[in-house]
Amino acid sequence: MKKFIMIFAISLTTILFTLFGLYQLMNARSFQVFGGLVEQVNTEEKVVALTFDDGPTEKTDDILKILADTKVKATFFLNGNMIKKNPEAAKSIVQAGHELGNHTYSHQRMIFKSYSFIENEIERTDEAIRKVGYKGDIHFRPPNGKKLFLLPFYLNKHDKKTIMWNIEPDSDPEIAGSSDRIFQHVNETIEPGSIILLHVMYDNEERESLEAVEKIIHTLKDKGYSFQTVSELLESGSD
Repeated sequence: MKKFIMIFAISLTTILFTLFGLYQLMNARSFQVFGGLVEQVNTEEKVVALTFDDGPTEKTDDILKILADTKVKATFFLNGNMIKKNPEAAKSIVQAGHELGNHTYSHQRMIFKSYSFIENEIERTDEAIRKVGYKGDIHFRPPNGKKLFLLPFYLNKHDKKTIMWNIEPDSDPEIAGSSDRIFQHVNETIEPGSIILLHVMYDNEERESLEAVEKIIHTLKDKGYSFQTVSELLESGSD
């Protein structure tokens, strides 16, 4: 009986440690098992990337106007199904000179999915991005930042970088409900080479993020920062 209890305890402990390890790997911002991952670029220059996830939606013009007025180029990680639903909005992003990235087709978490599912999600979105006229490199950002083994394997095989972030104010419930708190968080945590993640193309709390964008841009510019697309920021960094 004691031997059985010991074996059970060891087995349970092993399972728990394995699950904890998988959880940490799934959510790791600065590590994945295959290929290149970037959460922040190593540079002493005061350069940052402003990135927006999800969409496009009928609210896309709101953020494009702010970016045009402030003369800032950003990177939009879009969903393929939303591009299909709002192709003119996606074309507007391209025509304004911004960078497009791949945020999967359906915005499902890319964990515990088959290789063919992952392949389909990414390639359908790449195709949708090309159809709206975008010709630059297409980087990838996983929904909710989740990844395990097959997603990084696919990305590495196709020479795609995983673009994460080091500043995400509107993902924190205590910050997301206030444009002032969103702005303050960015202002207090900004560093050279930062990648800022915001959600600005929906109603509800995302409108707080939209309202924070212009203040973020003006304040960081006053601090001597300039804004680049993710591709430009990657070129600015050192190994």
